[in-house]
Amino acid sequence: MGSVIGELVPLAVGVAISPIPIIGVIAMMLGQHARTTSVGFVLGWLVGIVAATTIFLVVGGALDERSSSSGWVKLVLGVILLLYGFRTWRSRDAESAQPRWMSAIDKMRAPAATGLGVALAAVNPKNLVLCASAGVTIGSASLAWGADAALVAIFTVLAATTVVVPVVAYQFAADHLRDPMDRLKVWLEANNATVMGVLILVMGAVLIGKGISGLG
Repeated sequence: MGSVIGELVPLAVGVAISPIPIIGVIAMMLGQHARTTSVGFVLGWLVGIVAATTIFLVVGGALDERSSSSGWVKLVLGVILLLYGFRTWRSRDAESAQPRWMSAIDKMRAPAATGLGVALAAVNPKNLVLCASAGVTIGSASLAWGADAALVAIFTVLAATTVVVPVVAYQFAADHLRDPMDRLKVWLEANNATVMGVLILVMGAVLIGKGISGLG
């Protein structure tokens, strides 16, 4: 189980430092319904990570870590992530329109925020690939269901840290966090493509390496 956790940590970090959900949750905490929408987003974010990881855990359960099957899956996922990373990196200097959901955040209510959290966690290509890799890693280890559940929980907690911690802190110290959050949001919006490009390229290379090692 310890070796599986070691493989999950970099994948969880890749999800955790995604700029888009951090920008989204900060914008919610600066909006009209800050407390309820931010909590709704966190719940959706957690559900999305758990759902995507669990689905691919089932897929990974059909694979044997001692065979080359899981290695090939990780290799393919790594190549997909690497190509997506190159595309993101090349577009870092291009002007891009603000996502439609971003302009609606100021007046967004909790149910919509929950749905947005699920979508950004489980539908976003980069996060989906990382959650898929985590699920395959857990499933192919052929552990007991209790261990599988514990590993999904550990991965989810690590992956959601950068979204959960600010929201929890905001509930207790909203006045002190507004200015720092506003500055962080501006910086992330300005450097989103660069951060994402580097992150995705690194995670793609990591997955390709794990995939190759699993072929031996």
